[in-house]
Amino acid sequence: MRLQDVWLRYDRRGPWVLRDVCVQMGPGEAAIVLGRNGAGKSTLLQLAAGVFRPGRGAVLDRPDRVGWVPERFPADQPFTIRQYLTGMGRMAGLTASAVPAAVDRWVERLGLAAYREVPLPQLSKGTAQKVGLAQALLVPPGLLVLDEPWEGLDAESRELVPELVTEVLTGGGSVLVSDHRGETARLPGALRWLVADGTVRPADAAAPAPPPAASAGSPAVAAAGSPSAGSSAASAGAPVAAAGSPAVAAGSPAAEPGGVSVVEVVVPTARVGGTVAALRAAGHEIRRVREESAR
Repeated sequence: MRLQDVWLRYDRRGPWVLRDVCVQMGPGEAAIVLGRNGAGKSTLLQLAAGVFRPGRGAVLDRPDRVGWVPERFPADQPFTIRQYLTGMGRMAGLTASAVPAAVDRWVERLGLAAYREVPLPQLSKGTAQKVGLAQALLVPPGLLVLDEPWEGLDAESRELVPELVTEVLTGGGSVLVSDHRGETARLPGALRWLVADGTVRPADAAAPAPPPAASAGSPAVAAAGSPSAGSSAASAGAPVAAAGSPAVAAGSPAAEPGGVSVVEVVVPTARVGGTVAALRAAGHEIRRVREESAR
């Protein structure tokens, strides 16, 4: 599938949200979409999935079967999980006789069996997100599009997402995924696309070098780790956040000998995704990512 000279805006008189996008991915490939909040990541995913049509250009060679998982599952629907998945299976082309087995398979695999007859509006965000994953996978997709798929999931379910991605890729499908949690560090070898200033370009997948001292307009990443990690970051010119600092969210990492420290690291916007992924891969907890305005 490829996006060829794609432009998109939400209305005819509005500004262009995406401009001159030219990216492509083949069977068995995954691409990670990076960028700050509001940059247009979800818009790009919806273009790829066919939810939006481009104002200019074209999306070519999109597979016939697309599995689309939005960031927020639309749970305000008058169905139980079983009823909803049964209907989605039929819409996806499964026969009436094949639907029950497909529904049972994904209900069991995603830990939804106890909620099979629960109405969608009564589900927690994490459980609703699992229903979104199930409906996208009832029929093996040629393209699986995941917008922040880890959001709201419990630890066990978060571990399952890379496994599902691998299965789609092994079956010859493609996967497009966005993530601000750094979870995509578990998808080695994936393409990386950065959405910034209305454009999409390949992002540097290499682990970032130590970040420079703070500069105007750079995002701050608050990470929790061992005191030794804090000392290293401080020596690189990053300020250490004091207790109660607005950059630090609630929660704490697992205790280690000697306690833990909270470190604020300032990096260029283009390197936020790689920095977060590298810190999470090293076992650190990311508390918050924020963008600082120019001073």
